Amino acid sequence: MALVTVKPTRIDTAIANEIARNTNSGLEHAARAMTWGADEHVLLVLAAAGWLYTCIRHPQRRPVADHVLVVSLVTAIVPHVLKSVFDQTRPDRLTVSGHRHGIPYSGRPNDALPSGHAVHMGALASAAGLLPPASRRLARSLAVALSLTRVALLAHWISDVVAGFTLGIVVERLFRRFTLAKSPRQRPEASRVRP
Repeated sequence: MALVTVKPTRIDTAIANEIARNTNSGLEHAARAMTWGADEHVLLVLAAAGWLYTCIRHPQRRPVADHVLVVSLVTAIVPHVLKSVFDQTRPDRLTVSGHRHGIPYSGRPNDALPSGHAVHMGALASAAGLLPPASRRLARSLAVALSLTRVALLAHWISDVVAGFTLGIVVERLFRRFTLAKSPRQRPEASRVRP
């Protein structure tokens, strides 16, 4: 039993009811396939593989790889901790008509808050600020789309996704200060003050 029970907002309920009434099995299968792109297990494997590749092939980019790996690990842990504090029933447990239209059951019944997938995607969207503009826009659009699959599947309320996405941004920005901070030896000579 968690410490705090959270109820969905009226907006959460209205959106979930609209999805339950208007979805179909084709949309649900597509959303289910897409949602794997934000799964913690997939992302941890990709972050570890990227880190290893960077260490071997591009050691000068190691700080960015370290940052991505650390943020991936933290965003995999934080949602589980918060789900032990907050109880919120998933919207897929509160619909009958939605299941007739193809809505699957997701995870544990009371683990709606926060969306772990959205936490990962918020961190990705924030870290995309380190990329060139075109890549940044693509990464952020993908992060938002993958987060919204959790709403389409009724695995989470829209507020769970917004909270998770925001938390991911905060985590990435907090850890950026430590993982990407330059040591005095890494600062360019031109930036040092000369007597």
